[in-house]
Amino acid sequence: MPLMPPAIHDRMPTDGLPRRIVCLTEEPTEVLYALGESARIVGISGFTVRPPQARREKPRVSAFTSARIDAIVALQPDLVVGFSDLQADIAQALVRAGLEVWISNHRTIAGILAYVRRLGALVGAPERAQVLAAALAQRVERARAAAALLPRRPRVYFEEWDEPPISAIAWVSELIAVAGGDDVCAARAGACLARDRIVADPQEIVRAAPDIIIGSWCGKRFNARAVAARPGWGAIPAVQAGQLHEIKSPLILQPGPAALTDGLDALQAIIQAWARRQMQGRPEGALAPA
Repeated sequence: MPLMPPAIHDRMPTDGLPRRIVCLTEEPTEVLYALGESARIVGISGFTVRPPQARREKPRVSAFTSARIDAIVALQPDLVVGFSDLQADIAQALVRAGLEVWISNHRTIAGILAYVRRLGALVGAPERAQVLAAALAQRVERARAAAALLPRRPRVYFEEWDEPPISAIAWVSELIAVAGGDDVCAARAGACLARDRIVADPQEIVRAAPDIIIGSWCGKRFNARAVAARPGWGAIPAVQAGQLHEIKSPLILQPGPAALTDGLDALQAIIQAWARRQMQGRPEGALAPA
């Protein structure tokens, strides 16, 4: 039976602002809670972890590349918010069901800040959104200023998936630079599609000789020992020094406030600790257990 769209009068608030929002990814949920607009949210992604109360308060109606279309339609949202080409099929199904959908496609720090402002404007909270975006921008600038004091910038390889290896997306590459590192795969970071950030030749990373390797494998635990055991990777300074670290993907691989706060803090902690060891001349620690 074809899905029937909700009645028009249910989806058209008189003030023109959406009152029933489904968030297909975490970042709109996090932003709306931060703006004090959580009452507008009627459904969230099952991958949402921030803020933690969202999982207790809101029904989960989607994954990332799949969604329960019938459940979303039944919620009668007047706006569905998603992210990227990976949700294009979901968006198409929802549009065909008569719903209004906004798929953002921001990939940079500037894009995240603009996203906060746009979403705030959509729900009638532009001033609060400006304040939130300004606070996030200030946090980024404080980290950049701290990084300027480092005696040397480490070379960093960031991996967001292992099979095949996929290097950092644009905002992560930018955050590495903000925190004081140099992304060894920065040249491909601007590619919108993950397939265009595949490291086809793993020896490229060996030649790049990163001082730090950071893994953030979306949906599974980073296996430092498996990475260190890749053919030829024993010659990499990061592997020799035991500088393989994990940042949990919810902290840095969603293009919202989390990346500019906890994600950036995690990058800073890793890079600053590396810098302190360099200044103290201490031997690096052994590879942590996987």
